[in-house]
Amino acid sequence: VQLQASGGGLVQPGGSLTLSCVVSETIFSGNAMGWFRQATGKNLRQLVAVITSAGGTKYAEFAKGRFTISRDNAKNTVNLQMNSLKVEDTAVYYCNTARLVGSSYFPGRSSWGQGTQVTVSS
Repeated sequence: VQLQASGGGLVQPGGSLTLSCVVSETIFSGNAMGWFRQATGKNLRQLVAVITSAGGTKYAEFAKGRFTISRDNAKNTVNLQMNSLKVEDTAVYYCNTARLVGSSYFPGRSSWGQGTQVTVSS
């Protein structure tokens, strides 16, 4: 399985989507998990949200109050509930482990799974 994201789609501004990522147990267990996104034409995959193995969360400023990250340790899944979506949220969304360096999180694995496209448009 590795990292398999799903749940993307086309939604109008103000709408909602829930993304889900199924993760191989060896990758998921004990690791912080994050959602990252990459907009078209951008090289950077920016952090959206992180959830630690203990359930602690951290969000990018643009995600605070709109997005909620959660994890199901029994199913090795990490989810991202996205509300009040904006056109600028359009991107391919990926999940990955997240590693803490200082006070910032970065992708933990160099190998990325398939992302899921989120398009916000009227």
